[in-house]
Amino acid sequence: MTLPHKILVWDVPTRLFHWLLVASFAGAFATGESEQWLHTHVLLGYTAGGLIGFRLVWGLIGTRYARFSNLPLHPQAVLSYLRSLRSGSPEHHTGHNPAGSWSILAILTLVAAVAISGWTVLAKVGPEWLKDVHEGLSNAAVALIVVHVAAVIMSSLLHRENLVRAMLTGFKQGAEHDASAESASWLVGVLLLGAVAALWAGWLPISADGAHQTAADTAAQRHAIHGRQH
Repeated sequence: MTLPHKILVWDVPTRLFHWLLVASFAGAFATGESEQWLHTHVLLGYTAGGLIGFRLVWGLIGTRYARFSNLPLHPQAVLSYLRSLRSGSPEHHTGHNPAGSWSILAILTLVAAVAISGWTVLAKVGPEWLKDVHEGLSNAAVALIVVHVAAVIMSSLLHRENLVRAMLTGFKQGAEHDASAESASWLVGVLLLGAVAALWAGWLPISADGAHQTAADTAAQRHAIHGRQH
């Protein structure tokens, strides 16, 4: 069923959070095995952790469809939605559908656990095996994200609605009375971008100094090894 109106569903902070988290987690995962990119990996990890913290707050005080209270999490709602998918006539949900709601909570939880475990490894405040836990959680998060992306593609096809575009523009098809009554919250979005930019601006000089120190240490080690060989 095609609904007659384009309505605002996803506010600016929710959309910015989504894509910033995608970028920071993907970048952190890609740089996780490289000593050369360690400082970038840590920065991206802190960024992802900070974004999760923001989303937890915004899920409590944000606009209509950003609030966790709006997520249809009841098990019966999930079963009903999954049955509708099998029937070929999927239930329409203006915000997140029940299956997607659980997926999002799981991703938020896993990424938060990845960030926290990564900090413990960096700060060396726990046992050595926490590094394996950090890597395992990262891999589990990637697996869940792959499933989430596949589900978004499938839902887009079944609902005949581009859900990726909706997360870019904020608009979906729906009834007028289902539109988010609140503003697009541009100010909160600007503040979120400013906070991320401030983190990066403050971190980059530290990262550069750390990279120079690492290079100097490596050169000193090589010089010492070369001296012993002669």
